[in-house]
Amino acid sequence: MTTDSDKSKARSHRRVAGAVDAVCALAADSDSVTLDQVVAAVAHERGREIEIATADLGPGVCGQRRAYPDRDVIVLASALPSRERTLAHELGHIVFRHPGAPASDVTLEASAELIAYMLSQRAYQQVVEDGDDELAEWEAETFAGMLLTRLRVFTNRGTGVSVLRFDEALG
Repeated sequence: MTTDSDKSKARSHRRVAGAVDAVCALAADSDSVTLDQVVAAVAHERGREIEIATADLGPGVCGQRRAYPDRDVIVLASALPSRERTLAHELGHIVFRHPGAPASDVTLEASAELIAYMLSQRAYQQVVEDGDDELAEWEAETFAGMLLTRLRVFTNRGTGVSVLRFDEALG
């Protein structure tokens, strides 16, 4: 027998697609056709700034979302194979309001060796496999894929906003 808490932790393509639909509707309302414009539209809708920054992150870390009392910051690694994918993934964490550590909790002074260990891909993967982070990471990654596909379709079919409105009308 599954409980309500089990159901809320289940993977749902419908939930992710609904979030992508909502973000695309915001994009249409604000004439946003690039991912950076979409991030700005989400920030405006939430009434909470989302900054995009670049930094040297630990091994295997492509991006981070940092929560501050007055804003969110998406930090992208300096050398990324896909900036758009990572940005969309981190935006997914914000859209789904996934819990994360406040920036003050993750920016304490630590040795370079400790930081490298904590941010290593292996340590990160262990957290994902062992904890609630698995669902959050799946949702964020699925959101990123769906959103980028929609944005690609919009820009390849003509004027982005007109395509967004047409797709909206068709459901």
